[in-house]
Amino acid sequence: MLTTDFVPGAPNWLDLGAPDTEAARAFYGGLLGWAFESAGPEAGGYGFFTHGRKTVAALGPLTDAGARSAWTPYFQTVDADATARSVEQAGGHVRAAPFDVFDEGRMGQFTDPGGARFAVWQPGKTAGLEAVTEPGSLCWTELHSPDPAAARAFYRTVFGWDFEEMSFPGGSYTVLSTGDGGKDGTFGGVAQLQEGHSTPPQWLPYFEVADCDRVVAKGQELGGSVLMPAMTSEGIGRMAWLTDTAGAPFGVITSTSPDAA
Repeated sequence: MLTTDFVPGAPNWLDLGAPDTEAARAFYGGLLGWAFESAGPEAGGYGFFTHGRKTVAALGPLTDAGARSAWTPYFQTVDADATARSVEQAGGHVRAAPFDVFDEGRMGQFTDPGGARFAVWQPGKTAGLEAVTEPGSLCWTELHSPDPAAARAFYRTVFGWDFEEMSFPGGSYTVLSTGDGGKDGTFGGVAQLQEGHSTPPQWLPYFEVADCDRVVAKGQELGGSVLMPAMTSEGIGRMAWLTDTAGAPFGVITSTSPDAA
């Protein structure tokens, strides 16, 4: 499961690029109860979403012409430059070469061979998110890939992740965990991108919520859309996929508690 005891390869940051940051602040504030704290005038409009005074995500303006609004997960690395070289050698693309973010850490942004965008964070003063798994925070990251087998090979090379295949009627799902982490290192999954699906290859973040159905209804009330209606998966929880007012996709889930499993 996700924790803030970050290890190499684990998700340790998450941010949203939005065409209208004020609208994004209003949407997620109304939906998940998030507040927003600016990183300061020198940060170019970038800032932090907080829940219970803990940083749970970040927000910044879109800077590339034609860029679409989307969430980007960051994975921990001890050497962002070495990871960038590994990405290129494994067939991925470096969108932004590693650079220092003041003295907070070092980051790089990439695209995997299937077209999904992700990033890495090499901690400095900032280790990463201050809350995960609890209501109002990130609890799962899911890659929707046109070629899951190729994606597994790429990410194993780059991060050394472990994989566990789970079959279900009509398909399969790959559970991801950090190398040697076992079940305690589980943090996400890989799913086949459905043909004709309106969204491109992407990493989809899931946020833990107390009441999935209520959040879905609230999301529509706030101007978002439903990509996948709320559904229950036995032993996992009740989940749905939404988009915000700018079209950025994300998931919400009310996880099954261990006591109820």
